[in-house]
Amino acid sequence: MRDFSSSPDLQEPPTVSEAQLLSVLDTAADGIIVIDERARILIFNKACEQMFGIASVEAVGQNVKIVMPVEYAHDHDKYVGSYIRTGVKKIIGIGREVRGLHADGTVFPLELSVGEAATPDGRQFIGILRDLRPRKESEQRLADLQSELVHLARVSAIDEMGAAIAHELNQPLTALMLYLQAIRRAHSRGMDINAMVGDILDKAAAEAERAGHIIQRMRQFVEKREPVRSVRDIDPMVDEAIELTLLGQRHRIRVEREFAGDLPPVAVDPVQIQQIVVNLVRNAIEAAAPTGDPAIRVRTRLRDGNVVIEVHDNGPGIAAPALPKLFEAFASSKRRGMGLGLAISRTIAQNHGGDLLVDPGGNGKGACFSLVLPVAPPPVPSEVG
Repeated sequence: MRDFSSSPDLQEPPTVSEAQLLSVLDTAADGIIVIDERARILIFNKACEQMFGIASVEAVGQNVKIVMPVEYAHDHDKYVGSYIRTGVKKIIGIGREVRGLHADGTVFPLELSVGEAATPDGRQFIGILRDLRPRKESEQRLADLQSELVHLARVSAIDEMGAAIAHELNQPLTALMLYLQAIRRAHSRGMDINAMVGDILDKAAAEAERAGHIIQRMRQFVEKREPVRSVRDIDPMVDEAIELTLLGQRHRIRVEREFAGDLPPVAVDPVQIQQIVVNLVRNAIEAAAPTGDPAIRVRTRLRDGNVVIEVHDNGPGIAAPALPKLFEAFASSKRRGMGLGLAISRTIAQNHGGDLLVDPGGNGKGACFSLVLPVAPPPVPSEVG
């Protein structure tokens, strides 16, 4: 490949093949940089000019470090020299994500693939670069929209449970009011309330605390926040989610809990996992409600190296025509709700590296949903010394 770093006025007219090559370089959507063994830029195409904000005439002849941030530039010449001496490849032939430096000082992500060519002028290296900013921005927008949809599904779930939760809150608040009224009546009748006031106030405080816990649990469930994953035990999370679902539950239903108790921890966002359990338990309650003895069973266990949460109802099962659209958004047959529950639940599970599966049941057997979550990797031991 001819060195294009010298003045155009001193060069011979390009051959047909060189003219074709230059045309390809200038029309390529990806950035293309060719350097020699001394890391001098020989070719810097138009896509590179736009990507780095440097004109080709300014870049050609300079060390390729001009388009690298400090942390990459520091070791680049050393790496090229090491490869020429040893032949050990670290990046050649392998695409990887790196950082580029724009002329205005902006550091941005790039996908880089490097190849080499033996030429009469010595070994040369060809770098193909793709600006990852559009892809990263698109991925971030998608993640933000998905997070918003997950939050919307939680709010929708609480909205559907609104009447039941209002009933549940009304009980401690009513009791609190009655206790305080009892003290007022006793005082207005001139009774000695010293002996009774302490006991009544303790009961009133307990009811106020109970109402506060209900509100706190609801607030934690519906608040909008960034997903935060941590290593947690699954059984307490499932138990709390069941309690939230049963708040003021109108259906008379038996809930069996079969927790393994010795499961390995999982790396999850606790609120999002509880969101799945709440949705599954609510669906199971509704499915079992028409039966003579409605019951659901929530079980945790280890299967094939994964932690599994099973929610099994004793309803009629899921009809075959409903199965193909079971996990599609806005495909709910319920009169209330947005049809987001199962679709969002499966998305959350898969984002955690797991899945949400269903055994539809039928023929006298209820449906069983299984939330599968991978076991958290063991902690990396810290190096001493």
